[in-house]
Amino acid sequence: MKAMVLHRCAPVEHHPLVLEEHPDPEPSRREIRVKVLACGVCRTDLHVVEGELPPLGHPVIPGHQIVGRVEKRGPEAHRFREGDRVGIAWLRHTCGVCRYCQQGFENLCEKALFTGYHAPGGYATHAVVHEDFAYPIADNLSDAEATPLLCAGIIGYRSLKRALCGPSNRQPAEGPRTLALYGFGSSAHIVIQIARHWGYEVYAISRTPRHQKLARDLGAVWAGTSAKDLPVKVQHAIVFAPAGPLVPEALEHLDKGGTLALAGIYMTQIPAMDYEKHLFYEKNVHSVTANTRQDALELLETAAAVPVRAVVRTYPLTAANEALQDLKANRLEGTGVLLP
Repeated sequence: MKAMVLHRCAPVEHHPLVLEEHPDPEPSRREIRVKVLACGVCRTDLHVVEGELPPLGHPVIPGHQIVGRVEKRGPEAHRFREGDRVGIAWLRHTCGVCRYCQQGFENLCEKALFTGYHAPGGYATHAVVHEDFAYPIADNLSDAEATPLLCAGIIGYRSLKRALCGPSNRQPAEGPRTLALYGFGSSAHIVIQIARHWGYEVYAISRTPRHQKLARDLGAVWAGTSAKDLPVKVQHAIVFAPAGPLVPEALEHLDKGGTLALAGIYMTQIPAMDYEKHLFYEKNVHSVTANTRQDALELLETAAAVPVRAVVRTYPLTAANEALQDLKANRLEGTGVLLP
């Protein structure tokens, strides 16, 4: 198989991913081998490549938003058939026996392993995964459109839940249900479609004018550069941008009893906060850590029902460095997708 491989973390401008030929991976007992049709480019990949997540000290094939077809099954893998179209996401293994796994919080499992970090991912022509950590992909989603659902979508969906949003949720006071999104990249452009489907008024904050335009095109009632210009205080908010200074800004513009979710796997330092201005009046702050398989199943079902239409820009597999550069420089609308 062909793969873009990381041997040493470095800024993506230095082209740290190199094209290599490797033997096709063989699925073990309950694994499936997938021929990759498309793989989304995620900010977490950028954190892996540039070393903002702890480097693991061995070569890595990034990529965890994988859509492909089952090509080969291990001897005890029976969940899918050859030719089935499936998705592979960030979460690829949990122990199943710890107190977190036993109580429905497998995203907090201390023995969790992740695709494109602990094990080879989708910046390649083939990938393997345990059949229990693969997901069927609905027919009404194209290969490229489905890729961002497998991380940006799943994390966005869990962030909505952590922000206490849902099809019908209780709120502290009467009035329209309001949601602010800080950063309008891959996750946010999926989240807005789900939130609008659920009846929320959505407000988008982004430094990039074309991202503001995309937010308005997708149904935002307001889009601007700073929360200081928000026309209302909102009941729910999600910070997608990995920028700690946004946290007190978002809390200051959260309504009484409101909830803020912090969606990033990495974030810069959060500045000191004033208790009354930022946290008093029963404001809630919830971080987001990975996802459960149930989150993934719910998101894929919801996305097919809406239906979510992801905005994508495709690149050949060999242009993975360039795709990550465009992501880093905020030149992407929606999601970059690698096509083998």
